[in-house]
Amino acid sequence: MKAKVEAAINKIRPMLQADGGNVELVDVSDDGVVQVRLQGACAGCPMSQMTLKNGIERVIKETVPEVKSVVSV
Repeated sequence: MKAKVEAAINKIRPMLQADGGNVELVDVSDDGVVQVRLQGACAGCPMSQMTLKNGIERVIKETVPEVKSVVSV
């Protein structure tokens, strides 16, 4: 499942990098929780939670239905 999540993140990454940010996959738990670390401009952005839930989480869940949630660490 980790490889599928990484592939989904790679779809999102160019959009984040265009705004000076990035996302790093930290871990994928057995119960479907994905941990990511927002980097660059995304790390301190006040809209980062919306980016995480409406952007990153949505794309990952569409690609990997086994994922239950995505959290930032």
